Amino acid sequence: MSVRTQSSQPSEQAAHRAGFACFVGRPNAGKSTLTNALVGKKVAITSNRPQTTRHTVRGIVHRPDAQLILVDTPGLHKPRTLLGERLNDVVRTTWAEVDVIGFCLPANEKLGPGDRFIAKELASIKKSPKVAIITKTDLVDSKTLAEQLIAVDQLGKELGFEWAEIVPVSAVGETQVDLLADLLVPLLPEGPALYPEGDLTDEPEQVMVAELIREAALEGVRDELPHSIAVVVEEMLPREDRPADKPLLDIHAFVYIERPSQKGIIIGPKGKRLKDVGIKSRKQIEALLGTPVYLDLHVKVAKDWQRDPRQLRKLGF
Repeated sequence: MSVRTQSSQPSEQAAHRAGFACFVGRPNAGKSTLTNALVGKKVAITSNRPQTTRHTVRGIVHRPDAQLILVDTPGLHKPRTLLGERLNDVVRTTWAEVDVIGFCLPANEKLGPGDRFIAKELASIKKSPKVAIITKTDLVDSKTLAEQLIAVDQLGKELGFEWAEIVPVSAVGETQVDLLADLLVPLLPEGPALYPEGDLTDEPEQVMVAELIREAALEGVRDELPHSIAVVVEEMLPREDRPADKPLLDIHAFVYIERPSQKGIIIGPKGKRLKDVGIKSRKQIEALLGTPVYLDLHVKVAKDWQRDPRQLRKLGF
């Protein structure tokens, strides 16, 4: 078993490499947090609720010797709704198209049926090298970490494949994050950069703004709501008649929920929760876009949208 904890120096004249990597793992395994740590800017939404990532968010890591494009997929899970089935299809399609797959396994949780379910699916994908990434190492002692590394190595052997690398990291503690990039780069094909320097993601800004609003709306709501929230940004327009040195961007967005009874939870007593969601997400949006924002938020009911193909299309799935 080869576990990597430090990097060997690349040779001076290494060819430039560019390609796609995706992080997989059961929901809440630390995939989005790791994407953000590698890119160094918030591009994927993170939440301690499973199933928060619905769009394929690409983070782009620019290095002198390489360009690593990270594709963040939803967590693969046993689907219970039409939305769940579509999310799983997105995952499998992505796996077949990337140059390297990083399987995120939290150090603080023993391997479970969910991990085996994903590892079995991975075993059937022959062409992409697979890197095991042991996340959240800041939450465990060295003995627990060692046991997890052995268990993960064993899991590959049981299913008949070899991990290209096994790397322990902590995205929160920023431990070994750069090393992970060093190890992913050699697994990419040689070639020129695929995106301009300075681009951190190819997500349309409107989608990223909607994700930031959804992240703020998810915080602190009761457990039955996480999957029931979708956000659509109807328009983003610069306010007219503003002096050039004081621009203002008007953003009009709808927070969709599935049932009228959920409306009160999102809006809160005297509208306080919705106001907090607006304040919180506006700060994040201004940081992302680098311009002052006026955010106009409304809550709408889209009855049982997760099970309705027409509603799913309308909400971007």
